Amino acid sequence: MSKYTQSEAVTVSQIVQAKAAGKKISSITCYDAAFARLIEQTGVDLVLVGDSLGNVMLGYDNTLPVTMDDMVHHTAAVTRILRRPFVCADMPFLSYNVSVEQALTNAGRLVQEAGAQAVKVEGGASVAPQVKALVQAGIPVMGHLGLTPQSVHAMGGYRVQGRGADAAKRMMDDALTLQEAGIFSLVLEMVPAELAGRITEALKIPTIGIGAGPKCDGQIIVLHDILGFDEEFNPKFLKKYANLGKVVRDAVSTYDQEVKAGSFPSAEHSFKD
Repeated sequence: MSKYTQSEAVTVSQIVQAKAAGKKISSITCYDAAFARLIEQTGVDLVLVGDSLGNVMLGYDNTLPVTMDDMVHHTAAVTRILRRPFVCADMPFLSYNVSVEQALTNAGRLVQEAGAQAVKVEGGASVAPQVKALVQAGIPVMGHLGLTPQSVHAMGGYRVQGRGADAAKRMMDDALTLQEAGIFSLVLEMVPAELAGRITEALKIPTIGIGAGPKCDGQIIVLHDILGFDEEFNPKFLKKYANLGKVVRDAVSTYDQEVKAGSFPSAEHSFKD
């Protein structure tokens, strides 16, 4: 049971107003009900049901194979549980890029079928028409610049974006264009800290960083990464707050050994007549 009440639910207005109030915004990914129950008992402000579920939950090498049905399925699992944090869902690859009509239809699914309170799209000026249409339809939109995983092939891999004067100017221009189109916040991923700071200062809406330094208005991270599920994944921007990979592996190994040794289940775990 959550220690928070539904009346304390975080709203999109509170996310936007946090910037002016100087309050940092904590964000984290979640993909299922089990972890949603735990997050509900924390003070996290915003939960993103990210298309990173392709890597984390579905075993893909990148986010490109993730479908709308995948996103609706996992988002619904999270929103069935969460009451306090604001929930945003990723729009997956090619679910919004083709046309405004496509973007409206698919974003509508995430809100109507899956219970999301907002959607996130990757890209700059090229997706501004979609952003504007979604906002006009009453769907809050989060932007995403820098390393945009859905463009991993075009970018030549997972590398820092915005280095150099020209690239930095393009990113600043895209950020301002997205703000004008109506986004309520902007994810900056793997962006030099100084550039992320300049963008943060230039925008009226909050920036949410991941690998973008401490000057962003908030931070987001993949839940399974900070919990240490993958002991070999150690990018520069990641701080691990636990080593659950070892905890889970040790627990399952001990269970396996006890079953094979006949020590589990014991009388303690058996029913009497």
